[in-house]
Amino acid sequence: GDNVAMGCIRDSCMDCDSCSRGDENYCDKGFTHTYCTMKSPAYSHIGGNPDVPNFGGYTQFDVVHERFVCKIPEGMDLASAGPLVCAGITMWDPLKHWGATQPGRKMNIGIVGIGGLGTMGIKLAAALGHRVVAISSGSVKESLARSKGAHDYVDSKNPDLVSKEAGKLHLILDTIPAHHSILPFLTMLASSGVLVQLGCVGVTPMEYPQLASCSGGSVSPAP
Repeated sequence: GDNVAMGCIRDSCMDCDSCSRGDENYCDKGFTHTYCTMKSPAYSHIGGNPDVPNFGGYTQFDVVHERFVCKIPEGMDLASAGPLVCAGITMWDPLKHWGATQPGRKMNIGIVGIGGLGTMGIKLAAALGHRVVAISSGSVKESLARSKGAHDYVDSKNPDLVSKEAGKLHLILDTIPAHHSILPFLTMLASSGVLVQLGCVGVTPMEYPQLASCSGGSVSPAP
């Protein structure tokens, strides 16, 4: 048989407006996670005992609806394919949603946070032919970011480096999973640019001066 991969969604109602648009993560009845959840009582496209949790990558085998699997190209290393359906999907989705995958389009894209998501975002954006600016609080991650394909690097605590990118970035993907100030990133947005919040901050409110977004940029959650 074929080698296939499955992301973090294993089922949804498939009938609501969100599912019809391909946005199963916004399913009106709630999507079913691949791991650490139960099968939904509101819909069922998955066989098996409804009282047994979904174990995701901890299971030996799984049965999933074809809508939620993708074929892995022949010859691709399976260990390398794994991160593409986790961090890869997380970073690819906003790139596609905001036009970075359109043929011939060239953008200045900022990647905030040089961890697992950030390094994946740098590689994808660079492979698409865009100018990639890695952004982190300090200079420790600069060599790593450049080795992954970043063209430039900004220490967000250095006002001079931040000012050099002021108004230049069409899209910024913020992967930081902790409370932080997004003001330096907003100043780097181009007119009509978008800052996408991908890091899960939890219950701590994120605050920024309203005037900071009056230049035409905007803040958005993950698509």
